[in-house]
This record gives sequence, structure tokens and C-alpha cells, in this order.
Amino acid sequence: MLAAGLFVLPLAASAADAELVNPYAGREDIVEEGGSLLNQYCSHCHGPWAVQGERPRDLRRLNLRYGDYAMSTFYTTVQNGRPPKGMPPWKGILEDDIVWKIYTFLQSVQVED
Repeated sequence: MLAAGLFVLPLAASAADAELVNPYAGREDIVEEGGSLLNQYCSHCHGPWAVQGERPRDLRRLNLRYGDYAMSTFYTTVQNGRPPKGMPPWKGILEDDIVWKIYTFLQSVQVED
């Protein structure tokens, strides 16, 4: 029963990724602005320029932690938050434009290990 539930999340995330489109993907001209927005809205928990010593909060590890589901996990987490872990939902506060600019910056600073 539990094993079946574990397979639902990747399928749901995969479907969500298929629907999500980052309008700034690959846009180098957005990276600096995205970093500034991250510093404005996220740095108090995730560190300036996403440099944070605590692994769970280190947004430079999104691709390592979530692989193909990094984009959907990021977007869903920003929208809905993770209240038990202290992250508030930003839906209705941050416009999608800002969220995608931040994500574009984060993709430029991903670490490999």
C-alpha cells in the first residue's frame, strides 16, 4: 500500500512539470534580476545569493535533491509553502513573473555535489 503511494508523487510531479513552463529558461539577461529578487524575498532563510549552510535550505541543491522534479517542486513549494518547516506560502504575494525570475537565477547557481 505504501509503495503504491510512493509512485504517485513522481507521476504527479511529472504531469505538473509538463504543464509548467519557465518563460525565462536559458535567459542570461534575467539571472542578475532573479538573484536580486531572491535576495529581496528569500535570503532571510535561504541566504544571500542562495548561499546557505543548511542543506535543507540550500537552494543551490535543487537539481541534486529533486532531479527532473526540481521545477515542479520549487514552484509548488513557493506557492503552497511548507508551514511545518517554517516556510510560508507565497501564492497571491509573489507574482509568477517573480517566481520564474528567481528560479532562473537558481538554475544558474546549481551545484553538482
